[in-house]
Amino acid sequence: MSAAAPVRPETAPAVPLTPRWWFRPVPLARIAVFRAIAYLFVPVDVFLTTAWVKAHADVPTEFYQPLLVGRLLHLPTPTHTVVLVVQWALVVAAVAAATGRAPRLLGWAVFLLYAEWMVIAMSYGKVDHDRIAYLVALAVLPTVGVARWRDRRSSQAAGFASAAILVTVMLTYFLAAWAKMRFGGWDWATGSTLTRAVVRRGTDLSLWTLDVAWLLPAAQWVMLVFEFASPVVLLVRSDRARIGLVVFLLGFHVMVYAGVGIIFLPHCIAILSILPWERLRRDRARTAEPAVAAPARDGDPPG
Repeated sequence: MSAAAPVRPETAPAVPLTPRWWFRPVPLARIAVFRAIAYLFVPVDVFLTTAWVKAHADVPTEFYQPLLVGRLLHLPTPTHTVVLVVQWALVVAAVAAATGRAPRLLGWAVFLLYAEWMVIAMSYGKVDHDRIAYLVALAVLPTVGVARWRDRRSSQAAGFASAAILVTVMLTYFLAAWAKMRFGGWDWATGSTLTRAVVRRGTDLSLWTLDVAWLLPAAQWVMLVFEFASPVVLLVRSDRARIGLVVFLLGFHVMVYAGVGIIFLPHCIAILSILPWERLRRDRARTAEPAVAAPARDGDPPG
């Protein structure tokens, strides 16, 4: 993979999942901005969204049932000391990595520590599927190397990182639909899954749906169709399409949160990798340029 090259417009779209598509050059500035967002989310996740993981420091070690990766790698049992060391080492490494310094060394440190944090979190009987795209993002960001917010170059390494995150975002939806069919069959679509969710966790914005008998089952069919159709996101190409896709996906998750109080925040962070962040610097530079007066023509009055 070439490290970086001048940004050139592509003349023909690449077929999804072909080598040309996987390594399609992407502006380094896009990775630089998203990398800062991804790393700065780590302390938010550790101290707010998954603050409960720290409680495992005080759980008797016999309750620890490590995930397969934990068993294969013989990861340490999460004692009080292990949990606190991983927690603070992860936060410090993430804040340092957000500066863009030592992107490979600090990036790999963040990925390994966050992976261990997830093993500690998910080895007590519950595994969340909303973190796989974010974990993949942390895994591929170090492969890009140096990337600056004002970097106008494009890179195949950046293209591969972006493609890997996009594919994982897509698979999160597609495999969710597959799991519904695998374990619930078509009864999932005609059952009362959403009704139960609204009864248990409904808000003032969603409780009214219980009075419309057909609405929630119809919403389940719409959700299945959307999840099975998720591979179409691999076709996004233009900046406008990328922005529209992100608005749609984030809008869906905001709607779910407003209705039943569930938000897949790490997954939403991964979705932000789709945005053309390099346009921020470009648009700001355009607005900062001073207006140039038009040259006077013969016969024009003096200014």
